[in-house]
Amino acid sequence: MTRIAAVRGALPRNRHPQAEITDALARLCLPEGADRRLLDRLHVSSRVGSRHLALPLDRYAKLDGFGAANDAFVEVAVELGAEAVGGALEAAGFAPEDVDMILFTSVTGIAAPSIDARLAGRLGLRPDVKRVPMFGLGCVAGAAGISRLHDYLRGWPGHVAVLLSVELCSLTLQRDDASIANLVASALFGDGAAAVVACGDGRRPGAGTGDGRKESPGPVVVATRGHLYPGSEHVMGWDVSDTGFRVVLDASVPDVVRTYLADDVDGFLSDHGLTRRDVTAWVCHPGGPRVLDAVAETLRLPEGALDLTWRSLAEIGNLSSASVLHVLRDTLALRPPPPSTPGLLIAMGPGFCSELVLLRW
Repeated sequence: MTRIAAVRGALPRNRHPQAEITDALARLCLPEGADRRLLDRLHVSSRVGSRHLALPLDRYAKLDGFGAANDAFVEVAVELGAEAVGGALEAAGFAPEDVDMILFTSVTGIAAPSIDARLAGRLGLRPDVKRVPMFGLGCVAGAAGISRLHDYLRGWPGHVAVLLSVELCSLTLQRDDASIANLVASALFGDGAAAVVACGDGRRPGAGTGDGRKESPGPVVVATRGHLYPGSEHVMGWDVSDTGFRVVLDASVPDVVRTYLADDVDGFLSDHGLTRRDVTAWVCHPGGPRVLDAVAETLRLPEGALDLTWRSLAEIGNLSSASVLHVLRDTLALRPPPPSTPGLLIAMGPGFCSELVLLRW
């Protein structure tokens, strides 16, 4: 049994309303004098009200190539990562030296030494902490990261494990690129981090510090399942170019969701003697309006089931892998389900694939 002891998010201080970001991106991405009606329409239809950015808005025009953007990624990722992990450990009642394994995920920058290694000394993690840097899963990595913590803690039930996601999507923006994919991405994606602290059967939340600094216990991870969909590698990802990560975002994403997700969910729940009607909390990654509409439609979710996901999308945008962890945090804080009831955490990403995590509150 894996217990989620705490979830914490961290956001950059540079927060802007969507209209202000739209104006800045019109200058960065469109030729001078170009018609910006398509850009405006995409940004309004994204249903994103504001976003946090890694850098002050006026600095994006000054970024000189992939190297400069990646240098900014490393600097900001370390700051946000320290805030998220430190806050999650404190909330769980664990000290940094209690951490046995840390899994770091991102798809918006690269670093060697990895971000988790750069954080170890700063946070006070043990020198023998196990580190697992993970790249390439994109939006699905928040859910997949919890799944991998669960795998680890099943083998080491007395251990404490941490998942850290840092996604600085704004640093991947391609200037002078008026493609539909780049404009859609510029409308949806924001910057932020999230950390999850989990422990196994043999470790009680709060046992590390003994000072009472812990929250009510979070949900238990019952089981996990991932699914790669055939012939869908082209749907989402990056083309890596001289200017950095160029987004691949196909319009068929909602169709893939409608084709596969309901069968995946029903089969997974059925294996545990459950149906959709039994689920009291749907913790879903905010992939965008069309994707969320497809999820609600294909799963026939009750009205309001995805309210916290829509709320997260409006307030901070899509944070790639960190987003579903922010929705999980909000579920714990704002709408905790009845004890002992099942919840389902869902995310999808490059592959194209889904990851499902069955929770019990």
